Amino acid sequence: MDKNDVTGVILAGGRGSRMGGADKGLQTFRGMPMAMYTLMRLGPQVGEVMINANRNLSAYESFGIPVWPDSLSDYAGPLAGFLTGLEHCETEYMVTVPCDTPLFPQDLVARLGEALERDGAEIAMASAREEDGQLRAQPVFSLMRRELMESLVRFTHEGGRKIDAWTAQHRTVLVPFDGPGDDASAFFNANTLAELHKLEQSP
Repeated sequence: MDKNDVTGVILAGGRGSRMGGADKGLQTFRGMPMAMYTLMRLGPQVGEVMINANRNLSAYESFGIPVWPDSLSDYAGPLAGFLTGLEHCETEYMVTVPCDTPLFPQDLVARLGEALERDGAEIAMASAREEDGQLRAQPVFSLMRRELMESLVRFTHEGGRKIDAWTAQHRTVLVPFDGPGDDASAFFNANTLAELHKLEQSP
């Protein structure tokens, strides 16, 4: 899969309720806003990048890429970010990453793309070992075909909000990131300031 056929969407539209209402993407990580760190990690893997945010839009716009708020109201969750991204995506594929997991793999998109094409899937979703040792799907790290927009419009307009309920309607391949060379903390996300500071200490 040619990276220029993929648009990346950084999901920064949440309330940040577990971080005291702070805008997670604008919290400092290694000297820069976490969403900017995410942008620098995602940018080389895709052709275009946009940010999905619902507040502090001018701060995100200062990163120099398009910023789009949810088209659904009331902070409808990550699936609203998926929908917003698909509505503005002009490439054949779209990949999503959250703004609060800045150490995600630098070969994320390549591996998701390889699995999607190999399996003839519509969605490729990362899976990783969590702190309890279990391998679990990471649905906010998904590569999907742009043509799924109609399906997602229909699902959300009917009140659907859960990612796994929507992806279950489509051919989805899980892509494990738990090999010998994979960073065990790559998918750890910072929900609180304490978790953010802990993440900063990762090698």
